[in-house]
Amino acid sequence: MTNPEVAILMLCLFIVLVLLGFPIAFTLLAMGVAFGYYAYFNYDSITSINDLFQNQIFYLLNQNTYSVMSNDTLVAIPLFLFMGYIVERANIVNRLFDSLQMAARNLPGSMAIAALITCAVFSTASGIVGAVVTLMGLLAFPAMANARYNKEFASGVICAGGTLGILIPPSIMLIVYAAIAELSPLRLYAAAVFPGLLLASFYIVYVIVRVMLNPSLAPKPDMKDVPPTAKIYADLLVNFIPLTVLIGLVLGSILGGLATPAEAAAMGSLGGIVLASVYLSPTQVLKNCLTGRNPLMYGAAIASFALYMLLAKAPTTKAMIEIPIVAAVFGLMVACLRQSASSLWVKLRESVYLTAKATAMVCWLFVGSWTFASVFSYLGGHDLISEWVKSMDMAPWQFLMLAQAIIFVLGWPLEWSEIVIIFVPIFLPLLDHFNVNPYFFAMLIALNLQTSFLTPPMAMSAYYLKGVLRGEIELMQIFRGIMPYLAIVIFTMFLLYQFPGIALWLPDYLFGPYVQ
Repeated sequence: MTNPEVAILMLCLFIVLVLLGFPIAFTLLAMGVAFGYYAYFNYDSITSINDLFQNQIFYLLNQNTYSVMSNDTLVAIPLFLFMGYIVERANIVNRLFDSLQMAARNLPGSMAIAALITCAVFSTASGIVGAVVTLMGLLAFPAMANARYNKEFASGVICAGGTLGILIPPSIMLIVYAAIAELSPLRLYAAAVFPGLLLASFYIVYVIVRVMLNPSLAPKPDMKDVPPTAKIYADLLVNFIPLTVLIGLVLGSILGGLATPAEAAAMGSLGGIVLASVYLSPTQVLKNCLTGRNPLMYGAAIASFALYMLLAKAPTTKAMIEIPIVAAVFGLMVACLRQSASSLWVKLRESVYLTAKATAMVCWLFVGSWTFASVFSYLGGHDLISEWVKSMDMAPWQFLMLAQAIIFVLGWPLEWSEIVIIFVPIFLPLLDHFNVNPYFFAMLIALNLQTSFLTPPMAMSAYYLKGVLRGEIELMQIFRGIMPYLAIVIFTMFLLYQFPGIALWLPDYLFGPYVQ
């Protein structure tokens, strides 16, 4: 039943309810069912009270739920979430920040640069802005405050860096966008590489230039707090390289066509578990083994000796030398696993719980939004907006400006998930009409969505940071601190519009030119 006026009412009522604080996923679901019941209601089929429940909206809701559960693209979401949570729970991020700030000690604003790089690396593994900003607020902000960093400056660094995860692959937002727009997640990932790195680089350049102009914002570290150079490089090798290599392998396997996002995410999750098992109490493990307080090591040594004797019936002198080495290595591995098993199990349990919680939220959001969007389209809402935009006889650049302006304004009350799932599909059918590359449009949206976390008065990254810092900083100070980064995002969008190759060159190189 076409009734565009009801569709517009439905959309406006949804925005009002969200602003009033109702849960977004269940608000979408409830409104989709309520307005869908009206849209699919058939007066002629009502002959008894039982017929009131024979409405197509319930079948639609059931089908949407099944579609979400069986969508192969969305399988990557819980796996990427788990990888991020296990990395966080194993305190790898703490080690990463500590080693990076020492490695960058000679640069202006070294701790701020370390915080930005840590945010970029961790957010690519996690993809959840709230988790990154909260963790870095607890980890990096107190360290910068103790180093006499300006609080506004420090808060802006953390809020801006925490949003990078929805742009830099492997990004959960891009997986959701691919499912909504029916685009290739591989091409989306490739298209996001250079824009994401460019934005992160602009943030770092801004920090360096700002501190060079005003050194009081970020005093240099005291030399007495700087460890020896050898230790700095050793810590960097241990704490930075493994996680970066893991993320690089995950992304490289996707872009190289060796694995689907879901397969790469599964291997990333396994890699996260391996990293967590290695990083959990390694010093205490070695101490217990070397001081003889772990009898399991000796049992393992005896077992490996017996096994070696069975395999080598006539051991040579060389073999007799190899036996203790093999036994020691094997025993050490067993001891390490035993020592870290209890801690690792706790971290695994916490990570699984958080992953299930976040995944359930995403799934209900998809079910609600697809039901809402289906009813909105059935009522004629999409057609009404499409015809209105076409009637304005705009040039492609004007359409892009209008679309990005609307997304920017929607970023005040809404987060990226609602914008991507509810409002982006309104613009997608118009891309062919204006001859706009959908991957180029997706990158503009991805950059624009950074502003949804950085635009007062509803800058969610600011509220995440304020929530963990409480009385240490005022909300207005955080708002002032993030404003320069908001300008950097807009500038990056302008560059991308002027030079589309920033986003389109890599996917065209890897997968061939896109045919619209």
